Amino acid sequence: MAKNKNLIGGWAFLIGVLLALVVGVLSVFNIDMNTSLIAAILMGLGIIIGLLNITAKESMPFLLSGTALILASFFGMISTSTVPVAGAILVALLEIFVPATIIVAIKNVFNLAKD
Repeated sequence: MAKNKNLIGGWAFLIGVLLALVVGVLSVFNIDMNTSLIAAILMGLGIIIGLLNITAKESMPFLLSGTALILASFFGMISTSTVPVAGAILVALLEIFVPATIIVAIKNVFNLAKD
């Protein structure tokens, strides 16, 4: 079963990052997209990643990397206002990694409280 969880989490990560790239590129062409549905899908993938893909052993490196990615994406989004595709990709990445990082942080707190 652990192998299936890892497989699902891995696919969720890959699909999420690819979807973030596609959303960023399509936003440049002003293609009418249901942005709230796409955001919900990306957030759902982030939750799946946080629940299924990150083990207790991997939680601290993920939290450090996730926090750095969230901060870099947020500030990068602000500084790339002249390059709309980059800003849109960073927003989409935030929609994936914020829920994933929150889930892993909560799991980590529960593991610490257990010990």
